[in-house]
Amino acid sequence: MALPSFPLTVTEPGRADAVLAAALDGLTRSAAQRWLDEGRVTQDGRALKKNARLQPGDELMISPPQPAPIDLVPQNIPLDVVYEDGDVIVVNKPVGLVVHPAPGHLDGTLVNALLYHCKNSLSGINGELRPGIVHRIDRDTSGLIIAAKNDRAHLSLAAQLQDHSLFRLYHGVAAGAFRENSGAVSAPIGRHRTDRKRMAVTPDGREAVTHWQVVSANSGCSHITCRLETGRTHQIRVHMAHIGHPLLGDTVYGAKKPVPGLAGQCLHAAQLTFTHPATGERVTVEAPLPDWFNAVLKRYGLE
Repeated sequence: MALPSFPLTVTEPGRADAVLAAALDGLTRSAAQRWLDEGRVTQDGRALKKNARLQPGDELMISPPQPAPIDLVPQNIPLDVVYEDGDVIVVNKPVGLVVHPAPGHLDGTLVNALLYHCKNSLSGINGELRPGIVHRIDRDTSGLIIAAKNDRAHLSLAAQLQDHSLFRLYHGVAAGAFRENSGAVSAPIGRHRTDRKRMAVTPDGREAVTHWQVVSANSGCSHITCRLETGRTHQIRVHMAHIGHPLLGDTVYGAKKPVPGLAGQCLHAAQLTFTHPATGERVTVEAPLPDWFNAVLKRYGLE
């Protein structure tokens, strides 16, 4: 049975493939191009080309393909489940757990764990390698991540990511003392021009906005919270480095050296608020700061 078609209102200008990938967070640019090549995205009844230019307010109709059979192996990996019902599951991910299979990480991922825990109840919109995955957090970032158990829930959560109503709050420790107690970074993020494994602030990148607030500080570093208005890859890490305050331990984006006891960047996804796809109620879940994060706060006098 084919998945139902659904409408999409464009909120940001750009090429059709880029707009589609941005609107359905987790859908890759290559997958978006394939959908467009297959005529699965139409405007006024006509199939769009992948290089078509779209403007805010344009109305599209999306006809997603039938998901391919999932060949991943369910694995009995312990999960810290903080919320679960028939539509969604929210997990407090530990540092070191990769979200979905990719070259170099073909198993032992959160997806493998979800397949075991949820059995066959995961959405298939993102294809056979990322069932249920609506958004991602980095391997060395801990905290909350939500997955969809069916396609209806997935489309609802993806729409909330697009209209910024899915609220995400992170705690981090950044280098240096901030001049203000709060602020926002609004700077587009795209692939680094020479290192394709990294992201960077770049004029032709996608819109990205991070709101930050200082919790405590000393002359050397600051405990901050960050609220994501958008959800670009490595967004907090890139934005904090861009304003001269890279996250402690994040040597990829400017930290001077690793921090003992940290696998990488000091970042934890602590709070998640979403509109339930079935009930329409707002749901808030929280994950307390892990022991390793509290140890960093104590080491640097930020308690």
